[in-house]
Amino acid sequence: MIADKSMAKLFKRISIKPNQIGYLYRKNQFSQRLSPGIYRFFDWNAELETISLPTTTKLLSVLNQEVLTNDNIALRFSYLVEYKISDGQRFLESFDVFQNSNYPLYEAEQLIHNLTQVHLRQVIAAIDSEAVNEQRHDILATVPIALSNRLATNGIEIQQLILRDITFPKMIQDLFAKQLEAKIRAKADLENARTTVATARALKNASELMKDDENIKFFQLLETITKIASNGKHTFVIGDLSSTVPTRNGAVKSE
Repeated sequence: MIADKSMAKLFKRISIKPNQIGYLYRKNQFSQRLSPGIYRFFDWNAELETISLPTTTKLLSVLNQEVLTNDNIALRFSYLVEYKISDGQRFLESFDVFQNSNYPLYEAEQLIHNLTQVHLRQVIAAIDSEAVNEQRHDILATVPIALSNRLATNGIEIQQLILRDITFPKMIQDLFAKQLEAKIRAKADLENARTTVATARALKNASELMKDDENIKFFQLLETITKIASNGKHTFVIGDLSSTVPTRNGAVKSE
């Protein structure tokens, strides 16, 4: 029993989690890759070390970066970087992952942070502040080839860059709000003017149609007579006067 326990201490248990690849080093030199699973290696002199790298994509947030636009307006922006380790062996040769073995991606993410930050600063610095918001979906629409090639030498592949938000200084936000309000008012005034012109044109067309229409004139006459008759007793003669004769009681009849 004691012998079994002593022998067990000579073996090192190594666990590689799902969605990870393990890299086994013996005497500080790479020995082999390990797929997800549980392993036991004979380790008489404690010469074995392992590091695990993820096989899935990772998301890096870069927050509150300040940059000047083409017209020298200072703004802050945040963005996301989706990346993955495309070549684990090259990755391990590029970074000292054992120095931060609890989080072996630390140095890599610092490099990704710096390189993507430089790229985005160059893009925004070429755009006027008024056009930044309009072009926000195009600013990081594609991953530049130079950036991809640079990170590929470190075994890293950028999947996509996503602009998260852009924040202008308060003074500039107020100016943009006033400009937007002026545009909305101008649009409303233009619509009102168009409505007024259309109404005037319709009234003019209607008056032209009514000017020589005998039926409309007759209806207007009836409306006028109705209004007069509502204010007292009146006698109206409609038709040819020569064809009417007075009656005894003063009324008029037509022959």
